[in-house]
This record gives sequence, structure tokens and C-alpha cells, in this order.
Amino acid sequence: MEMKIKKLLFLVGTLFIFACTNPPTSQTNDTQQNLPTTDTVAYKLVWSEEFDYTGLPDTTKWSYDIGKGANNDGWGNWELQYYTDKRKENAWVENGVLTITAIKEKYKKSDFTSARLVTRQKGDWLYGRFEIRALISDGVGLWSAIWMLPTDWEYGAWPKSGEIDIMENVGFDPDTIVATAHTEKQNGMLKTQISGKIGVTDCNENFHVYALEWEENEYRIYVDSTLYYTHKNDGGGYANWPFDKRFHLILNLAVGGGWGGEKGVDKSIFPRKMQVDYVKVYQK
Repeated sequence: MEMKIKKLLFLVGTLFIFACTNPPTSQTNDTQQNLPTTDTVAYKLVWSEEFDYTGLPDTTKWSYDIGKGANNDGWGNWELQYYTDKRKENAWVENGVLTITAIKEKYKKSDFTSARLVTRQKGDWLYGRFEIRALISDGVGLWSAIWMLPTDWEYGAWPKSGEIDIMENVGFDPDTIVATAHTEKQNGMLKTQISGKIGVTDCNENFHVYALEWEENEYRIYVDSTLYYTHKNDGGGYANWPFDKRFHLILNLAVGGGWGGEKGVDKSIFPRKMQVDYVKVYQK
């Protein structure tokens, strides 16, 4: 009898230890399904911009796309602004924040100015987690974007080499954040793209973290800790998955365009701003 009691106590103790160290699988999944996977074990910070200075954006990290596009076609989107180069009025760092400002003004045959900052050849990555904490403006005619383009265009001209839209917002739909993959199959010009959308009612009032987690077989896009878009590698080659080459980051605030100007442009709202608190890039 004494031996049976000892065995019973041993079994009870073992079960108690197992229960404490292994919570139910369903509970673990429920509490973690919307959380980004970034942690100090999985990822290491490899590039960051904290904007902890005053002046023009750091030229060791940022360059500018300038003008109205190679064909003077508003960057292929019929946008109305002229993107300027190292101009304080359009891109300036102060109080720990980068401010990109769209202004209604006559400038080199355009009626608006703004800025488009790129990390090309200064920050180019294949896979990783990308976090951009930003505050965007509302206003009919605005088109705010945080996105990525290929650095080397190895599969050919857009959209064959791909585009990753981490965050887009148009001013006539101010509470909606959109993420999109553009590829040869999912072509925005042909309206075959697939997008994810999420409502963020205070995105024009408060900063939020817009994040991309990009891996070999899929990428995922979040607002803060909420996952709302996933694009998967279907194994069919670059037509669906050109995302096996290095890409760079782009921050810009456009005016008008095929989507941003769909409801026209309210010229009374300017100037308008997009502010960025930080950009952080992690890799495994």
C-alpha cells in the first residue's frame, strides 16, 4: 500500500509540472495569433533611423527621387506633385521626427511640391522585419505611402520585379490602411492585384507602427500588433513571387494620382504632412 501511494504521488507531481510548463495549445494560439514575431532571439537590429538630429535627412541613409518621374507622368500614377531634392520645406528632421510636407505652390511647372525619400543603395535588404512608426494626414487628394521596390530589377520592369506596399492611405478614405503586393500576376494597372485592408480610425491623429515581416515563403503586414495581410510564395516562380531579391524602402506623400486623386484634390487643405518617428530593420 505504501509503495502504491508513493507511485500515485509521483504521477500527480509529474502531471502538475507538465501542466505548468505546457499551457494548452489552443490558448497559446489564441493569445499570440495577432502578435508580430519580433523578439531578441529571432531577430537582430541591422539598420535604424531614429531621427535624433535636426536638419535635412541623413544622406548616409536617405536619397531622393526627384521630379515627376522618368516620363514626366507623375511616377506612372499621374500624381500632381514635384518631388524636390534636399529642400527643407518638403523634408525636414526636428524634435525626433521626420516631416514630409506637401505644399500647394508653383514649382517647376507643377502646382504642388512634396518629397519622396528612398534608402536605395544605402539600405537594401532581402528578408527581415521592417518597422515604420508614422502619423499620416487626412484630406481629399492626399496619397500617403510606406513601401518597397526592388533595387536591381532582375526580373524586368514594373511589375515583374515586384512591389511591396506596407502602408497606403488615400485622403478621401482616411480611416483605411491598405497593403498590396504587385507582381506580374497581381498587376495594379490590370486591376488584378490583391490587397489587405484594415480600419484605423485614429491614423490621422496618432502614430502607429506599420510593419512587414518578409520571409522566404511568405510575407506578412501588420498595423501595430494586428496582422491583416499575407502574401504567399506559391512556388510558381517570379510571376507571383519576385520577392527573393533585395528591396529598398520608400517614404512619400503624393498629391492626386490615379487613386489619390480619384475624388479630386481639395486645394484648401494644404500644407499637409506625413511624420515618421523611426524606421527599424531586423533580420534573423
